Amino acid sequence: MNNVAFPVARLHDGTIRQLQQLEQRLREETGEEIVLVAYERKTVDEEETKR
Repeated sequence: MNNVAFPVARLHDGTIRQLQQLEQRLREETGEEIVLVAYERKTVDEEETKR
């Protein structure tokens, strides 16, 4: 049986900069401290998680 896991995504420097720019825009628009988090969706075989 397969499960879904969500490890933290590994992003390129340019992608991280884009996310930081979006965070800044959202902060300016909302007045709130906005933090974006990127996860990667992975299907994990249940047998692998038992090892």
